[in-house]
Parts: sequence; structure tokens; C-alpha cells
Amino acid sequence: MKHFVKSLPVLSILLALACDTLLPDSAQHPAAEHPYFTWALLIGLAVYVIALLISLGNTKVRDKLSYSALFYAGAVLVLNILNLLTAKFAILPVLYFPSLDRVFGVLVEDSAFLATCLAYSARLLFFGWLGGAVVGVLTGIAIGFNKTFAYWVQPLVRVLGPIPSTAWIPLVLIAFPTAVSASAFLIALAVWFPTTVLTSSGIASIPNSYFEVSSTLGAGSFYRIAKVGIPAAMPHMFLGLFNGTCSSFITLVTAEMLGAKYGIGWYINWQKEMMAYANVYAGLIIIAVTFFILITLLFKFRDRVLAWQKGVIKW
Repeated sequence: MKHFVKSLPVLSILLALACDTLLPDSAQHPAAEHPYFTWALLIGLAVYVIALLISLGNTKVRDKLSYSALFYAGAVLVLNILNLLTAKFAILPVLYFPSLDRVFGVLVEDSAFLATCLAYSARLLFFGWLGGAVVGVLTGIAIGFNKTFAYWVQPLVRVLGPIPSTAWIPLVLIAFPTAVSASAFLIALAVWFPTTVLTSSGIASIPNSYFEVSSTLGAGSFYRIAKVGIPAAMPHMFLGLFNGTCSSFITLVTAEMLGAKYGIGWYINWQKEMMAYANVYAGLIIIAVTFFILITLLFKFRDRVLAWQKGVIKW
């Protein structure tokens, strides 16, 4: 049974290849320069077959393939169905649902310009996310450990935090000298709120017995904060950073409308106005892949930092 499950992605790819090569394209769809979807399927087939061969001598790869094979097969099946609904039979509106050949073609043919836009967005996202994360963690720690600070700041966090960061655009345009700094501030604001709230709530949920035991052993105030409170609240901190990362990508698309000349969000908005939906979907794919990579790296970093809580806290 396991061998059959692991072969499902191969069967799904072969089915998609058969449908794509044997069925004629609809005349309603503009022809792509090359059969990019077929090439993508062949590359996917080659990679998966190589992974299968490696799994014969690697238990870790074999277990991963056994777990993920059904998902891979389902993903290829969805792409196959989408290809049939667009390129082959034009059941979906042609203007808004271009063929996969055209979408993948944009990723290849426009790769240099997309790379420039991605680099611009990465710079904006890095400074905005880093600033929001640092300030959010520090604000959450201060609220959690300092009653005076919490008395004055926590009401502001509750009132101002839920306001979408993009609602501050009119004020931000006046307050900041450049579009880059204004956009970075909006992204930082989107990261700051969930990080602050979850960090402070994580500190509030720490059992008092932790601090009582550390005080009994002679720990001072700084030690109790740095060595007891903050490590115990780190799972909540990472949840805040995770939510902040999600919010930062949502804000990025809007933030790059503030006079930006490059950026993935700017690219998507520009192509949408041009009614070039193949380019829009290509930009969305880049955002999705970038987000997946960043979240995966954040998970890896979280697992390394909280290795001592392995098996206790789960995402």
C-alpha cells in the first residue's frame, strides 16, 4: 500500500502530461511562446523520481515521501483540472483565468524584472519586519513586567493596535519624508501589534511558581526577567512573529502603492490595471513562495531556540 501511495504523484503527473499533450488548446486562449506547463510537469517528474531513488537507501526521505505523496498527487491533479478548465476548454473566463503556460511563461520570460521587484520588496520587508518585531517584543516585555508601563501603554495598544496599518496612509504620507520609509513604517506597524499582544500575554500566563522558585534560589529581578520570564514566554513571542509576518505580506501590497517604482506588490497592482492577469498570478506565486520560505525559516529558528521545549509546545 505504501508503495502505491508513493507512486501516486508519478501517475498524477503522467495523467496531466497526457491531457496537456493529447488535447488541443482552445482557440480562445492566446498561445504561449513555449509549452511551459509541460516543461514544469517534466521537471517535477524528474525531481520526484530522483527523490524516489534516494529514498531506497534513506529512511528519512522515504518517510517524508510516504507522508507527502498524497498531497503532491493532489496538487498536480488540481493543476491538471485548472489546465483543462482554462487552456483546453476555456470554461473559465479567458480574461481573468489565463492558461498555466502563460502564467509560467511570465515567471521565465520576465524573470529579470521580477527579480528586481522581489529585491526591492525584500529590502522593504526586511527593515519593516525587523523594526516591528524588535519594538513589538520590547513593548510586550515592558507591558508584561512593568505595571506602570502597562498602565499607560496597554490601553493605547488595545485602542490603536486593531486599526489596520493601511488606514494610517494619509498621516504616514505627511509624517515621513520618503515613500520607502513610509512603507517600511506601515509594515512595522502591522508586525508590532500581534507581537506586542502575544508577548505580553505569554508573560502574563507564566505560573507565579516559576518566579517564586527563582527568588528562593537567590535570583535578582533582572535574572528573573531574562532567564525565567522571557524564555517561558518565547512560544507566545514566536506566535506573535508568525502572525506579524502574515500581516506584513498583506500590508506590503498596499504599502508599495505609495509612490514605489518597483516591488512585487507594485508589480501586481500595475499588471492588474493593465488587465494582464497572467502577470498578476505570476506575482502572487512569487509572494506565496517567498512567504513559505520565510515562515519555514522562522519555524526552523523557533525549533532551534526552543529545543528545550521539544515535544511540549507545538505550532
